[in-house]
Amino acid sequence: MKITMIGSGYVGLVSGACFSDFGHDVVCVDKDAAKIDALRAGRMPIYEPGLDQLVETNVKAGRLTFTTDLAAAVAGADAVFIAVGTPSRRGDGHADLTYVFDATREIAAAVTGPTVVVTKSTVPVGTGDKVEEILREERSDIDVAVVSNPEFLREGAAIGDFKRPDRIVIGTDDERARQVMRDVYRPLYLNESPILFTGRRTSELIKYAANAFLATKITFINEIADLCEAVGANVQDVSRGIGLDNRIGSKFLHAGPGYGGSCFPKDTLALLKTAEDFGAPTRIVEAVVQVNDARKRAMGRKIIKALGDDARGKAVAVLGLTFKPNTDDMRDAPSLAIVQSLLDAGASVRAYDPEGMDAAKAMMPGIAYCTSAYEAAAGADAVAIVTEWDTFRALDLKRLAGVMAGKVMVDLRNVYRPDDVAKAGFAYSSVGR
Repeated sequence: MKITMIGSGYVGLVSGACFSDFGHDVVCVDKDAAKIDALRAGRMPIYEPGLDQLVETNVKAGRLTFTTDLAAAVAGADAVFIAVGTPSRRGDGHADLTYVFDATREIAAAVTGPTVVVTKSTVPVGTGDKVEEILREERSDIDVAVVSNPEFLREGAAIGDFKRPDRIVIGTDDERARQVMRDVYRPLYLNESPILFTGRRTSELIKYAANAFLATKITFINEIADLCEAVGANVQDVSRGIGLDNRIGSKFLHAGPGYGGSCFPKDTLALLKTAEDFGAPTRIVEAVVQVNDARKRAMGRKIIKALGDDARGKAVAVLGLTFKPNTDDMRDAPSLAIVQSLLDAGASVRAYDPEGMDAAKAMMPGIAYCTSAYEAAAGADAVAIVTEWDTFRALDLKRLAGVMAGKVMVDLRNVYRPDDVAKAGFAYSSVGR
């Protein structure tokens, strides 16, 4: 099949590369000529484990190409995926659908035959209806069906998630579109991956409901962690104790500094706005958003407390800046609020992250960036583990203590066992223990 992927960012590039690996002919489109030139040269615009090799393999096989020419890419396509950004709209939290609707108009002008237009971007309920309306207004002569096909990719594990999905959700009532989507996902269908066909609006809501529920689990266990600290319990044992109940499950029950990234923050806000618009407020999600925002600032105060409630003139080594490991994504990362709170308290910050420092420099210009955890810790009064990269799980704690001016460690990801850190001479603080 000929597939066109409009948008060569995180979702579009990963999806396009995986579709080409299934044997489809895929063209990835982007307006950013520099990005397209880089992709043609084999340079990835994002860090995602295994993506560079996957792209290289399929480019060499002739199944994957990159272009800025949307019209040429759309002409003759069996399926055209819209995978552009839907950021939170400045000022009100609604999803900004400008890029989706702009792409829709360009698709309408370029379609040459029967085509299925698929919204891969995360969009509010009813967006597919508007996309279809625009297509009809722009070109009443074209034979198109509009489908919702949300993505469920975890950054850092996206290729595995795409090729071994928990489920594939496809929203359409059009039988021809259903068959096209079956053909698109045929390799996964043959592997018996669950394919759930729903109405288009239901499919759009499934994506938001899933992310809001996962964000709720994270926020719930973070509040339980605070209670554990107050009563002298261990949140890791609590997480295990409730996670072994298969009605609850163990995933997303790891206490820490709060959720961030490209999905949960904007999607929970967009769901709140949709619920308000339709007169069906979601009070639980509203509380989740408020608690998570407060959580990030509280983690900054936790570090300051470990410094004796006085951070002025002190140096803090921050290990990990991205919102999670195995990505370079800094969007809504907890580190942003944590570092700012340290700076506001008069501390200086030295930071290291294996992949996120280039992105971080534009967002946090007032700190020092180092080449290793030990360089960041040199002369520091405290070290804070903010992102649980594997490289931070096996630090030489005695070496780390030896290069520091103080002996304070604040472990916001519960990477270490308290006894091991104490043996190295640290005053140790973790989350919910």
